[in-house]
Amino acid sequence: MSKHKSGKRLTKQRLVEMLQTLFQQNPNETFSFKQIFRNLKLSTHPAKMLAVETMDEMAWDDFLTKDGDNAYRLNLKTQVQEGTFIRKANGKNSFQPDDGSKNIFVSERNSLFAMNGDRVRVAMMARRERHMKEAMVVEILSHKVNQAVGKLKVEKDYAFLVTEGNIFVHDVLIPKKKLKGGKTGDKAVVKITQWPSKESKNIVGEVIDVLGKEGDNNVEMHAILAQYGLPYKYPKNVEDAAEKMDAGITEQEIKRREDFREVFTCTIDPKDAKDFDDALSIRKQGKFWEVGVHIADVSHYVKEGSTIDKEATKRATSVYLVDRTIPMLPERLCNFICSLRPDEEKLCYSVVLTLDDEANVKDYRIVHTVIKSNRRYAYEEVQDILTGRDGDYADELRTLDRLAKHLRERRFKGGAVKFDREELHFDIDEDGKPTRAYFKKSNDATQLIEEFMLLANRTVAEHIGKVKSKSSKSNAHSPKAKTFVYRIHDQPDPTKLETLREFVVKFGYKMKTAGTKGAISRSLNALMDGCQGKKEQKLIETVALRAMMKAKYSTHNIGHYGLAFEYYTHFTSPIRRYPDTMVHRLLTKYQEGGRSANQEKYEELCEHCSDMEQTAQQAERDSIKYKMVEFMADKIGNEYDAHISGIQSYGIYCEIDENHCEGMVPMRDLDDDYYDFDERNYCLVGRRHHNKYQLGDPIRIRVARANIEKRQLDFTIAEK
Repeated sequence: MSKHKSGKRLTKQRLVEMLQTLFQQNPNETFSFKQIFRNLKLSTHPAKMLAVETMDEMAWDDFLTKDGDNAYRLNLKTQVQEGTFIRKANGKNSFQPDDGSKNIFVSERNSLFAMNGDRVRVAMMARRERHMKEAMVVEILSHKVNQAVGKLKVEKDYAFLVTEGNIFVHDVLIPKKKLKGGKTGDKAVVKITQWPSKESKNIVGEVIDVLGKEGDNNVEMHAILAQYGLPYKYPKNVEDAAEKMDAGITEQEIKRREDFREVFTCTIDPKDAKDFDDALSIRKQGKFWEVGVHIADVSHYVKEGSTIDKEATKRATSVYLVDRTIPMLPERLCNFICSLRPDEEKLCYSVVLTLDDEANVKDYRIVHTVIKSNRRYAYEEVQDILTGRDGDYADELRTLDRLAKHLRERRFKGGAVKFDREELHFDIDEDGKPTRAYFKKSNDATQLIEEFMLLANRTVAEHIGKVKSKSSKSNAHSPKAKTFVYRIHDQPDPTKLETLREFVVKFGYKMKTAGTKGAISRSLNALMDGCQGKKEQKLIETVALRAMMKAKYSTHNIGHYGLAFEYYTHFTSPIRRYPDTMVHRLLTKYQEGGRSANQEKYEELCEHCSDMEQTAQQAERDSIKYKMVEFMADKIGNEYDAHISGIQSYGIYCEIDENHCEGMVPMRDLDDDYYDFDERNYCLVGRRHHNKYQLGDPIRIRVARANIEKRQLDFTIAEK
């Protein structure tokens, strides 16, 4: 038995009572081990160990809920909960509660045939001794998908769709008269007409589109889009509406706007870009610089509730696959009417900034303008000019670059997090086949544009969000900011930050996990700078990135942690992002003296846009995976130097150094030992020979298999 501080013998039963009292008297509090020991006056090591063991058992019995590795709170959940069903091909299904707590296992027999991503209601099952916690689906609230993509298999009396990734329990049964001409081997999009039930386990569907033969580039890209419910065709009525739109600019419209047609203005974009939604102007005004960030005035042409607007709302974003763009707006709008093409008069919504020589903002105005771009630059051209080569308007570009460097330096001093992520790109031939894979890195030209877009977005958000309190005595409270759309980014997960700190200590690095937001981000930046060029760099960057939250849209502003901005929005890309169009409309409404917009309506739109952004990113990643496998398909047997880019219990992900293509060495191929997965230290360790595979380590691989259908690349470890 352990002793309490009072000297009395502390029994386990007494400790349970003390813990129950502490948590029940503080039902909304989370207590760390230190706080619990202090509250219960546990000073000896055995007493503390007994408390840890007891709380573990109380969590097992669902009296307590674990919060991270060393904290607990009272479990206030009911037996019935709502959330998302996660289906796994290996049968290890789970329920993801809405409150973000730990997933709970759901066996196949208790799944009610729920599909991956379905919203479900579950009941917690009585815990069997020494068994994990289980849930049972009692109701499917809504299906995430109502269509599926796969390969048709047509038999004599029936047909069915074989889906990729086994997203359904069974293949989809299709009546022969609902095949729409599809044949065996065709890829098709199928609408689900009947879900499984107690009466029938079958999923029944009908073909809504036959995409074509597997392996064809267009078919595969359309299949990726259809798989995520993203459109791969533009509705005719929307295109017709765009064709009827008047692209002319009247003299009356020009008079309503500030005229920038005589001021040097340019666009800087990727060399293959067609939609130019932002331009920069610069001129000297006395001792200051006036920089205009001019954004295509989409909301002038696309009116709220119109046919085009309804389609844009639904899409919420343009989707960028490896070989194509699926635009949010019809082509006539995004590539012609709204696009800020050189030597054409265009309508814009502009943030005009007055800056001193150190790029401090002395004044700004947000105005509707008319511009005429002098020049369209590709990033490569601007980079050449910035590094000394002669070119058009070189002085103006170099001044913009100098100001941007001041902005960038100040942003990082203010606590912005340094994550210069490289993006994988492919050179594609006329048939869509990848001929080269490479990483695109940021340079002065891309950072020039980035800094001015960030400044414009921040200025717009502050303009609406920062409300000056009135000095009148009768008004004791500060006035409330009007409803607005913010781009928000929460602080990193504290538990993951602590895991990162514990991890980097092993490499000799220090890191703060407590203190102000700025102190933590500066500590993160010092870590990123410290590991530059070291063998552990990629490893530390990967683990640090995992601690970060995802940015999203909301009307509830909490600031943007990654950029270290208290107020931030998206204003600069309305051709390809719907939230920017919402921001333009709200700004115009408020500039005209309008009342605050309906927050509930805009919050719903923000959630939809955040969801669609995630979906688009998944489709983009899948198109990269497909092209990666296609690029490596004729390189079976080749050996490459690589590094370990991911560790899972089922295998090792490796990224080839030369072309950045990623594949996996499956666990079955590691047959020289039995390997244990050390999740905390991101490594696999052999039991007998203690051979270790760690995230970031160099490794020599051989390309073993390239399965285009599954978008899967398999490697084996080459002989040393």
